[in-house]
Amino acid sequence: MRLFIRVADTGNFSKAARAAGISQPTASKTIAGLEARLGAQLLRRSSRGLSLTDAGQSFYEGAVEIVENVDEVESRVGNGEASPSGVVRVALSPAFGRMRILPHMAQFSARYPDVCIEFTVAQRYINLIEEGIDVAIRIGPLNDSTQIARRIGSTEYLTVTSPAYADRAGIPQTVDDLADHDCIALMSRDVPRAWPFLGPAGPIEHIPQGPVRSNDAEYVRAAVIAGLGIGHNASWLYARDVDEGRLVALLEPYRPAAFPIHAVWPGSRRLPGRTRVFIEFLAELFAADPLLMIR
Repeated sequence: MRLFIRVADTGNFSKAARAAGISQPTASKTIAGLEARLGAQLLRRSSRGLSLTDAGQSFYEGAVEIVENVDEVESRVGNGEASPSGVVRVALSPAFGRMRILPHMAQFSARYPDVCIEFTVAQRYINLIEEGIDVAIRIGPLNDSTQIARRIGSTEYLTVTSPAYADRAGIPQTVDDLADHDCIALMSRDVPRAWPFLGPAGPIEHIPQGPVRSNDAEYVRAAVIAGLGIGHNASWLYARDVDEGRLVALLEPYRPAAFPIHAVWPGSRRLPGRTRVFIEFLAELFAADPLLMIR
């Protein structure tokens, strides 16, 4: 049933097989066997992909309900105890996971010893269904209306540089001044991420240009600390460096409004207990952190 649900969600045997950790021929053979056992065609196969037949749609709806009920029961009653259990697959950005979540995972594991958190870290956008992700932690505005989201925190942005760079190149007084400075870009899909600011007339953006750039936020941070230029990112990435004097904050009057942090999961799924307790844990963790609490 789980494999059939994955095939129906992705519309593709290869993607479903990859998410399930099996080969594409095995996935195709398994679904063909299911159709033979039921005596009904569940999938309509064409050059454009796979789609559900009427029988397939009916089976899909029933299968989702059954699997979710089984997951819920298993998470509530593990080894005879009301304790969540199983694997939760979590997608998030590398720096955020390493710096703000991983240091607290021993606390989560002590509270829920039968739950295993499998982290998928990537700077790129991850399709939750295609990659078999249970929940993603996303910073910033959400664009996918097919997903369910819960706001669990927020983060402000800081513009920073090293004292050495400030002494060498001076300090920008306005966002327009950044055009005359080396700015270290965080890349997304081979494109520099725009830097958001809030000016007197409203939101404005700057496209950073500089001597180095990277798709990893911690690499950008290291470049800024090394004196290569100016950085602009979430306060949780830079706040400690500012407090300890490695970096200095810039353009404070132009700081943008806080960006939301959401836990996001597929809209077609009911949350198993093991996923729910992980989201609750993060909500508690962020609420106690001045850099991540909801504003």
